[in-house]
Amino acid sequence: MAKKVTSTEAVAQTEAAQSVQADAAAATGKAAAAATPKKKKTTATQLKIVKNDEWLAPFAPAISGRHQHVLDKQAELTQGGTLKLSEFANGHHYFGLHRDATRWVLREWAPNATEIFLVGDFNDWQEQPAYAMTRLNSDSGVWELKLAGKHLKHGQFYKLSVHWEGGQGLRIPSYATRVVQDEQTKIFSAQVWAPATPFEWKASKFKPTTSPLLIYECHIGMAQDKEGLGTYTEFRDNILPRVKADGYNAIQVMAIQEHPYYGSFGYHVSNFYAASSRFGTPEELKSLIDTAHQMGIAVIMDIVHSHAVKNEDEGLGNFAGDPNQYFYAGGRREHPAWDSLCFDYGKNEVLHFLLSNCKFWLEEYHFDGFRFDGVTSMLYYSHGLGDNFIGYESYYNGNEDDNAIAYLTLANTLIHEVNPKAITIAEEVSGMPGLAAPFKDGGYGFDYRLAMNVPDYWIKIIKELRDEEWKPTSLMWELTNRRADEKTISYCESHDQALVGDKTIIFRLIDADMYWHFKKGDENYNVERGMALHKMIRLLTSGTINGGYLNFMGNEWGHPEWIDFPRQDNGWSYKYARRQWNLVDNHELCYHYLGDFDQRMLQVLKMQKDIQKTPVVEIMANDGDQVLAFQRGDLLFVFNFSYNRSYIGYGFMVRQGAYDVVLNTDDTAFGGHGLNDDSVRHFTNYDAMLARDNKGWLKLYLPARSALVLTRVVDDK
Repeated sequence: MAKKVTSTEAVAQTEAAQSVQADAAAATGKAAAAATPKKKKTTATQLKIVKNDEWLAPFAPAISGRHQHVLDKQAELTQGGTLKLSEFANGHHYFGLHRDATRWVLREWAPNATEIFLVGDFNDWQEQPAYAMTRLNSDSGVWELKLAGKHLKHGQFYKLSVHWEGGQGLRIPSYATRVVQDEQTKIFSAQVWAPATPFEWKASKFKPTTSPLLIYECHIGMAQDKEGLGTYTEFRDNILPRVKADGYNAIQVMAIQEHPYYGSFGYHVSNFYAASSRFGTPEELKSLIDTAHQMGIAVIMDIVHSHAVKNEDEGLGNFAGDPNQYFYAGGRREHPAWDSLCFDYGKNEVLHFLLSNCKFWLEEYHFDGFRFDGVTSMLYYSHGLGDNFIGYESYYNGNEDDNAIAYLTLANTLIHEVNPKAITIAEEVSGMPGLAAPFKDGGYGFDYRLAMNVPDYWIKIIKELRDEEWKPTSLMWELTNRRADEKTISYCESHDQALVGDKTIIFRLIDADMYWHFKKGDENYNVERGMALHKMIRLLTSGTINGGYLNFMGNEWGHPEWIDFPRQDNGWSYKYARRQWNLVDNHELCYHYLGDFDQRMLQVLKMQKDIQKTPVVEIMANDGDQVLAFQRGDLLFVFNFSYNRSYIGYGFMVRQGAYDVVLNTDDTAFGGHGLNDDSVRHFTNYDAMLARDNKGWLKLYLPARSALVLTRVVDDK
């Protein structure tokens, strides 16, 4: 946004930006590259990820080569290390529209332009000499305009009229921080944003809680019950209290960066520095984040740097007559599956734009980190399309885009330099080793990677197998098969499984009976089965985390409808682009059973300190009985997936002591049958053969299709 700064600060920011790149562009990196000293090369044996995994040894040269490439690129961008990476990533302080005490300054990077004029409602959208930008340096491609303060006012609309050899077009500045669509014409324009009173943060020293990280994935526009657009303010007032009450300590917010088509779910970004105005003002978004912080809730932004919308009028597709200014040339320019454009991560100017973008959202809006979208697409020249990642050779066969790998690694380095407590998550499906390992160890520096295999697995077995065929050994393997040196975010389903054309877990289990038999007292077999498995699936997934757990809003209580954004084929309806909170609030229906269970489940996870770091110790995985049991510290998780066999006195060898039930999926409070008396304390039986291991037999009643969590409360030594 048009940020107020003093004259002294403006000069300092300009000088800092210039020094980063050794010219007024603050973008080319050419002089910085020339000044880069030679550095000692990193050998493969020095990297911890190779030491920790002998199967990576054959690929050690490739791993160390990528590591060194990042070191070399960082040295290039930071003038051989004389600057911090965070000092390089100051594009948002230099480019775009800024105001100091007496004037406005507008700068733009457009190397292919021949003329640029600022036009807007302040000059009747006409090119005028007083609003002509000046090219600062023929090599840098940076243009600048300085105007007296009286020329522009808060709320006015503007664009750039850009000329190039053989053409001209109206463009939104690449660093615009406020972009608004006219309701009548549907045309997007940048908006001068300089409110007289700057936003005052109340929770400026917030630090996220990650023990464990419990994420509520959400979308501002579709978060309300009404058939229409939700706002930042409505989310703050109506949804944050629900998130807090449910026990989640983070929200992951989608569709923040401005995008011209609402139905893209925010993944076809046009304006990377602008918070979507369709949901409200920048101050209203800041208020949402500040309120979340006061509630102890971290705010993670779903950031899209994997591609950009093709649009030329709204986006960067052909900014100044050069379609490759920001994007790869030739066949690599367009994404073959997403109908979008692919950034050229080999250009220092593009790195400057994207890295500055990361810093901008951290600084300006106090986001606590990012979930990077489409990482698989970035890592490979093929975008991962049609590839079978079945062995380590799949990750080191020449299909990898080392420029994109360097960008992602530098982004993680920058983000944690700006905010050491920031959270970064990679949405990545191929299983690239080292993605969530520290850079110093040879990794790419993400804090977490999404365990995307888990929801795929749940959907697969629900679709293809009757639950009487589910095997506990397979379940346990799929949920715990992960690299020991990388933390993951596990989840049963996200927004992906809720879109039109797919089905959520609850809908796959119950289907149309949700419409007719979800009233209390009218439940049929399908409803009872679906509710039982829904709870067990969530408990098993969350109970085996090694980093964090994620849920998409409404899925925890079994939202019955898919997501379908307004589009021509549905008459531009908002009927399915919302969340029907009235259903879970109506205690005559069964939805609240699932919601209440989810709340209690999160409470139980927090009972074991740092459960995400506590080893998952398998006690039993009996495929014949369909019984699974494991311990995490003092918590004992027991599952009986059999649909028709309840077991009396089923025994497990566990640490001696007494155990209390703290969660029972079959509890009547959660829509179950209440076949167990959860007030009974369970004691282990002494066994002389196991005495030296301090173990005993714990015998339990296990009703069919149910799960228990018990906590050890007495040490009888």
